[in-house]
This record gives sequence, structure tokens and C-alpha cells, in this order.
Amino acid sequence: MKSKFLRVVLAIAAMYTFSALAQTSSAATPSSSSAAPTTPAATATAGTKVGTISIQDAIFGSNEGQRDMQALQKKLEPKSTELKSQNEELESLKKQLNNTSDKLSPDALENLKKQIEGKQKSFDRSYQDFQEDVQNQQQDIATKILQKMAPLIVKYSQENGFALVVDTSKTWPQSPVLWWDAERVDITKPVVEAYNVQSGVAAPAAPAVPKPAAPKPSSGVGAGATPKPTAPKPAEPPKQ
Repeated sequence: MKSKFLRVVLAIAAMYTFSALAQTSSAATPSSSSAAPTTPAATATAGTKVGTISIQDAIFGSNEGQRDMQALQKKLEPKSTELKSQNEELESLKKQLNNTSDKLSPDALENLKKQIEGKQKSFDRSYQDFQEDVQNQQQDIATKILQKMAPLIVKYSQENGFALVVDTSKTWPQSPVLWWDAERVDITKPVVEAYNVQSGVAAPAAPAVPKPAAPKPSSGVGAGATPKPTAPKPAEPPKQ
């Protein structure tokens, strides 16, 4: 539920960002065809040049994105460690129940089951809150970077004659793009390189220790790893 909400919010943010840029671009374009500058886009009469970009990879693959995600990871370490400890305690109690259920008195057995049930509910709530907090903070990072990266994507697309650029952060069938030749049409890498220069953020040092992971809930709720960043998807491409 939360992941879907995150995608919708970021898609809306992207839509307004790119729409505003498209309107600005259209207003700056001369109405007379004779006055139009000679650009790759203007001379591309053989067909429409289409490009692809993974917004997710562009945002979180940039130096700024990596830096901010590392900072977020460090910030989340205490809570992740706390959840791991809670999960280990819960697993220990369940193991105790499995190994001694036939040896305990009815009252002792009932008390152990209630203890496990209470700790399970507490853990599940804490884990869900943790997941939502992570996603909210990832959303903030992605939105902040996208607002600065979007003008660069539009500028790069126009200067290189692309009439349409589509987001490939997700694969088909989640994405309408069935197949593309990344070597020929993908602009993610040059956009990231250009954005790194624009932002002036140096490449962050590799983490000295493995990234902490949230524990896998004993009840099977969710996956064990910290949620993967969800990237915004432009709702409409830049207009020429």
C-alpha cells in the first residue's frame, strides 16, 4: 500500500516538474519555422528519435543520490539493530515453544504462547513503521534530486534531438516499454555524468561495512532488506 502511494506521489511531482519545463521550452521556441535554430531535433526528418532513461538509476546512481542514501542508511542503523534484536528474541521464544511444548504445564504453555503473540504484534508494528519511515525519507531524497535533475534531462534531450524520452525504471509488464536497445537509446549514464558535474558533489567513498538490513519478520511480513528506493516516473515527456 505504502509503496504504491510513494510511486503516485513521486509521479505527480515529476509530472508538474516536467510540465513546467515543457511550457517554458515551448514559450521560448520561435513560432516561425524559418526562425527556428538548426538543431538535431529540427533536422531529424527520417523519423522520431526516442530515448530511454531509468529515473531510478539516474537519481540514486548520482553522486548526490549515493551520498544521501549512505547518510540515510547510517541514520537508520540504530533502529535496524533494534529490530534485529527484537526478531532474534522472538525466534528464541518460538524455538523454546517448539522444543518444550510437551514438557510444559498447561498454564506455562499458555503463558509462553501469549508472550510470543504479544511480542509478535509489537515487532510487526515496529517493522511496518520502520518500512514506512524509510520509504518516506527515500521519497524526500528522490523528489529533491529530481527537481534539480529534470531541467538537465530536458536540456540534454533537446540538444541531442530526442523527440520523446521514456522512463525504464520498471520492466515490462509494469512498464509499457517491452524492449529497447540500451546501448543506442539509453541516456541514463550521460545524464548522471552531467548532473554530477552540475551538482559539484564528489563521489562518496564506498561504505566501510555492509549496509545494515532490517530483519525478516517472523510472521513473514515483507522482505528482510531495507526497501529499495522507488524512483519517480515522469507522467508526460518533455514537449518540443
